[in-house]
Parts: sequence; structure tokens; C-alpha cells
Amino acid sequence: MRLYIAEKPSMAAEIAKCLPGPLSRKEGYITTGDGVITWGYGHILRQAEPDEYDPKYQRWRVEDLPIIPKIWKLLVADSCQKQFEIVKSLIDQATEIVHAGDPDREGQLLIDEVLDYVDNQKPVRRILLNALDEHSIKKAIVSLRDNAEFHNLKDSALARSRADWLIGMNLSRAYTLAAQRAGHRTTLPIGRVKTPTLALVVRREREIENFKQVEYFTVKADFEQADTVFTAYWKPKEEQAGLDTEGRLADKTIAKDLLERIQGTNKPAVVISCETTEKKELQRLPLALSTLQVMAGKKFGYDPQVVLDTAQKLYERKLTTYPRSDCEFLPESQQEDAPRILGNLGKLANEELAGWAAKADTTITSRAWNDKKITAHHAIIPTVERCNFAGLNETERNIYFLIAQAYIAQFYPVHVYDQTRAELEHAEETFVANGRIVKETGWKELYSADPEEKKEEDSTNLPAMVKGDQPRYIKASAEKKSTKPPGRFTAATLLAAMKEIHKYVKNPELKKQLKDVAGIGTEATRATIIKELIDRGFLREETKRKYLKPTEPAYLIIDILPEEITYPDFTALWEDILHQMAEGNASLDNFLLQQSRFTASLCGKARGANIPLKGEYHCPRCRKGVLQLRNGKHGKFWGCSRYPACRASFDDKNDKPDMPVPPAQKEEQG
Repeated sequence: MRLYIAEKPSMAAEIAKCLPGPLSRKEGYITTGDGVITWGYGHILRQAEPDEYDPKYQRWRVEDLPIIPKIWKLLVADSCQKQFEIVKSLIDQATEIVHAGDPDREGQLLIDEVLDYVDNQKPVRRILLNALDEHSIKKAIVSLRDNAEFHNLKDSALARSRADWLIGMNLSRAYTLAAQRAGHRTTLPIGRVKTPTLALVVRREREIENFKQVEYFTVKADFEQADTVFTAYWKPKEEQAGLDTEGRLADKTIAKDLLERIQGTNKPAVVISCETTEKKELQRLPLALSTLQVMAGKKFGYDPQVVLDTAQKLYERKLTTYPRSDCEFLPESQQEDAPRILGNLGKLANEELAGWAAKADTTITSRAWNDKKITAHHAIIPTVERCNFAGLNETERNIYFLIAQAYIAQFYPVHVYDQTRAELEHAEETFVANGRIVKETGWKELYSADPEEKKEEDSTNLPAMVKGDQPRYIKASAEKKSTKPPGRFTAATLLAAMKEIHKYVKNPELKKQLKDVAGIGTEATRATIIKELIDRGFLREETKRKYLKPTEPAYLIIDILPEEITYPDFTALWEDILHQMAEGNASLDNFLLQQSRFTASLCGKARGANIPLKGEYHCPRCRKGVLQLRNGKHGKFWGCSRYPACRASFDDKNDKPDMPVPPAQKEEQG
């Protein structure tokens, strides 16, 4: 018997429809003429809690840290016990198993861990389902691969899972206890990805709070050449006085004198150089999940979680491919589906998409078609299924629009333009003019309404010029400008920051190394992490634009933690190692050893953390804790927050600690 194990019931149902023979639904599985299909509900197994390794860990104590399992335990989740028994029974009966988890590292792990848990010895094959339409599933069924090929992908997911456990379980305890010793009645959840993400928002807010506006002047002049008026911007000399550290003209008097001198010279300018270069912009790649989330956030104001949930619905309705993809490329074999997909898009009840699809040229092969860039999944694209566009709700229509738009763009020509840079000399000063002339709009026709593309269209249209030409000077002006503070993050821009984390890495050498790494977190988890920070009260959304602002607990958690966990350097580096592990170039054991050492080091730092005291009455004995009202055998009393390290206690007197008055205070009272 061939047994398919799908990640969830909906996927199992779609596979069953594509297998020959009559279908018969049973409790927890489906039988067909070509095997049996069963399913999980995501992770059937869960990681054991610390107290499930040893009951003593039920109580949080500094002396027990770090907790590092010698043998990692998995337990069947209570809600999945019944389904687990069904899956286990079917595995026992099977002669061959087909792993049908989602085509990513988490999907790989959650079926593999069940097979490992029951000590499966049967042969296992892997089906990669990037889409749930009949055409794609049938194609995948005849293209099964040996599951052993994906062992490294499983190790990568296992490494991520165990590293998150080590950081979360240990550092949350260590720094919560440290904060409580200083009088803070709080729990501080710390995460390998969550904490540096929160730190991005806290640091951005402090940049805004400490921002000091700087005024400067932009000097420009209009010239005329061959009946065309164009604008050129003043370029300061290296020895120019009045510039700030950013090279801007900040001195008002110098700006005024400069402008008067330019205006007082009526001689024509002289072109000292003029270069025109033909430039080409290749087609924008199809969408990975994070790209889709950022685009939808900018264009429609959608929260990243809304985008993921909507993309998941479109996938389950067989209209688009697997949504949790971090890949922006497509398999070369899928080019054969292009005429069918574009044909369907050309019949949509959306004039823009239908019009673009009608003009698409399937003979064009963009850089997106590249088998070398494909791992377990590919970019998110429309499937061969016809889409009833009018039947979608507004959010679904908008997300489908972005996915289809990016796909159609692959069948438009490269965008070609001439870029011209001219330098002129006037009044013994240098001016620079930049302009572009579009020679072929190409794929940008689909994005011409976007604000970023409009900016490029509005750039100066320069006349033909050569060195030695003398354009006529018309006028000059100096515009007063002010620097602006950095913008607050929204959920969409914070997600973009997580993806482009190299920009926020502190170590300059590591910044270069991590430029090509896909950020921190995964396509599937980033939106969830941001939502959790909001739901748990560390971030709040403000105004209609939903700007993210940190709350008081967010400042506390970032201020008391060492930089190793609040800056993304280590986390980004670890994500790089996880990626290497998936490729077979890093070791699970070495990675976990590194994580264990890191966890132990940070637990040690928690013991000596300098945390501001919170409480009205500081402990007079240790001077490092605060007195807190407690209930004892004989009633209320006040004890030090650093108990048992400090055993100071005082009776309660009218809801205040009955402490002896210090000698200096007695003299004052006398």
C-alpha cells in the first residue's frame, strides 16, 4: 500500500481527487484506487517544555540556567492524539510512503519528525506541490523524488526549532528573573528573531525622539539649449566653505553670496562634459511572499498577515501557487504553461490585466526562468486554473492582481533608456544636469502608474549637448530645505527591514557578508512575529497609516538585554548558517553547540545585568532590590525583590515598610 501523508486535510483532499479509482472517505484518511491519503494538522508533535524534561524546571530559578537538553524530546500534541494514532497505524500497514508536506523546510520537518518518532523503516518518497490545481498535482505525482534528498532541509528546520527553544526558554527566564529582582513585576518573552525585530522599532523611535532638524540650501539654475530649457544643480568644490558633514550647503550667508554671484553673471555657460549611456532594466522578478507583502502594504495598506492569509486562500482555491515561498524564480519547464495562463488572464474581468495579457509575448524568456535558482519551491504565480475575478472579494482581487501583474511582466521586453549626465560651468561654479530618454518602455508599461516609476518619468529631459556648447543662462534660485526625521515603521516596512536586515547590522564586515542573505525569520514567520509583538503589547499601531510605536515594556526589554541579542548581527548570521545547512554545507550538531554556548553566555550576563530599580522603597540592606508587599503566615510583610539572595524583611505599617529611620534623618527630625 502506498501511503501519502499530507500536511493538512485540504491538501490531502486535492491529492485524492487526482489519484485513479473510487474515493472513500474514512475517519482521518481517504482511500483511492492508487493508495491511501492521510494528514496532519501542521505539527502533530510539539517540543517538550522544560518541566517535561525535569519537574524541577516548573519553578523559574537562576541556578537551573541554562537548560540544555542532552536528548531532545517530542510529544504528541493533545489536540492531535487521535489523528496521530490513525497516521501511525497507516504507516505500519504501508509498503511505501509519500511525504506530502509543504515544499519548504518547515513542511519537510513536520512529516519527517512523525516518521522518525515512529521509527519508520519503509521507503519514503517526496512530492513537491507548489500548486493545488489538477494539472500541477498530476505532474508532481509522476515526478516523485527520494525523500533522502531533503535530509538537509529537515536538519535546517530542526536547527531553527531547537535554537529558538534554547534562546526562548532560557533567556526569557534569565532576564525575567533579573527584571523581577529589580522590582519589575513582568514577564519578558525573548526570541531569536522577535527581539532584534523589536529592537529595530525601539531604536528607530529613539532616532526620531533625538532628531535635530538641520536647514540647508539647494542651489539650481535653468539653462536653454536648442530651444529646450533644463535645470542643473550646483555642485560644490571640495574646498567649499559652509558645507555640513553631509556635504550640504548649510551657511545662509554663503548661500546668498553664491546666488548673487551666479545671478550677476550673464555670460552663457560652457558644457565641460556630456555623456549619454544606454541602460537596460531587466524585468522585475515574480514575487516571493515578502515581496508581495511589502508591495501590498505600500499599495493597499495591507498588514503582512492579511497578505499571507489571502495568498493562502488563493492557493487553496487553486488560483495561485504555494504562498510561503522565499524564491523569486521559476522552473524552466513551466514556460510551457505560459500560453494557457496568459490566455486565462486575457479573459479576466479586469481591463488592465486582460489588456496586458493580450499584449504579452511568450517568445520572451526573462531571467526568472532559471532552474539553478529553484529549491523546494518557486515564485508565486497564477496557476492554469481560470480565475473568476469578479467572484473574489476586494482583498483577494488586489493580491491576485499583484501576482498576475508580476507574471505578465515576464513576457514584456526589457526596459531601455538613454541616461545623460552633463556638467556645465557658469560663474566659475559647476552645475550638473541628469536626464533620461526612454527608448523602449517594455515591462514598465505595467507599472507606469506606480509613484516610483512616475518619479523617473518626471526626470529632466535634456537636449542634445556636446563638450564646448554654450547653453544660455536664464535664472538661478536657492531653495531652503530641512532634514526630516526617519519615518516610523509600519508592519509592511518592518517586514521589509527584516528581509533586508544587512542594512541594520552593526558589524561592517558582516554587513557585506549578509547582503545576499534572505534576512531574519522566514517568509512564513515574519508576519506572525510582528503580529505577536503587537498582540502582546510591545508594539502599538497608531494613526490611519498604522505606524508602529514601542511601549514601555519594549524599552525595558531592549535596554536590559546585551547587544548580542538585540542587534540582528548574530541572528542574521545564524539564518545564513541555516541556509547553508539546507544546502548541505553546515552541520546541525556544530550549530546547536554554538547556540548552547551563546545561550549559556547570555544567561551569565543576566546575573550581572544593570537594571533600573522599580519601586518606591529601595532595600536598605542590599541596595540592589526594592521592597515589595507580600503575604506570609503571620500576615502582610515587606521583603526584598532579590530574595533569596537578600533576605531583608520588614513589618507592614499602614501599607508601608516599618523600617528604622537612618541616623542622618533622625538628626533632621530632631
